[in-house]
Amino acid sequence: MGLFGGKENSEDLMYNAMSLIEKNQPKGAISLFNKVIKQEPENTSAIFNKGLALNQIKKYSDAITCFDKLLEINPKDAQAYNNKGIAMAEMDNIQDAAECYDKAIEADPKHAASYFNKGVLLDKLKEHEEALQVLDKAITIEPRKPNALFYKGIILGKIKRHEEALNCFDKVYKNNPSHMDAFFHKGIELAELGKHENAIEIFDKILSKHKDNVNIIYAKSRSKAELGMDPEALKLLKQAIAKNPKIIRSWAKEEKAFEKFHTNDEFRKIVKL
Repeated sequence: MGLFGGKENSEDLMYNAMSLIEKNQPKGAISLFNKVIKQEPENTSAIFNKGLALNQIKKYSDAITCFDKLLEINPKDAQAYNNKGIAMAEMDNIQDAAECYDKAIEADPKHAASYFNKGVLLDKLKEHEEALQVLDKAITIEPRKPNALFYKGIILGKIKRHEEALNCFDKVYKNNPSHMDAFFHKGIELAELGKHENAIEIFDKILSKHKDNVNIIYAKSRSKAELGMDPEALKLLKQAIAKNPKIIRSWAKEEKAFEKFHTNDEFRKIVKL
């Protein structure tokens, strides 16, 4: 009800719904979007944001219904196609997701988010070269945004093109100094290139602010082992295992840097080899 008992104004409902989205309360927002849509069945902003909120709470089929409604209203709605693709991908409907991204790009050849999402999808399908090409298009369209360049670095690392991966993470971090994931992956790529002293410098800088980060402790342990600093490597490995026993033990057993410890009693004890 409105302030004096009348029907709630759709503009007020939209304002309140978007406020709930900002507060990360998608369920409450969906309820308000429904009220707007009841009053204005073709309110595209309400339908679109309801779809986004439904994706957020993993109600993907309902989200797709919203995006399909938008595409009935405007068959060239690139954002609707893109977000329908996201829902399809989450439901493992890979072929339809890819088609949605392609339709979004066809509707708007400068829709960077669709190139990015298609690149992520292609990476999951292990079509790495094609994924890199698509991500390059996203980077060209939105050079200031870090997500596509960062993901390009991840793929290059996977396919052992470590110098190129390092270059990606270096660029992301230089342009976004608060992007700690890029800084961490810069350290990982330096380690992959055998530059362990440089990698450890990065890990230490991150650990000075995030001292309990298990991934960084493990990465530092691995580099220490590669440098022949065995007591420090084992001490760090023990710390990492204390924080996440199952995963770190599994990694350590397969880690090439730790192969020399396979006859070491302390190592065998802490990793349960």
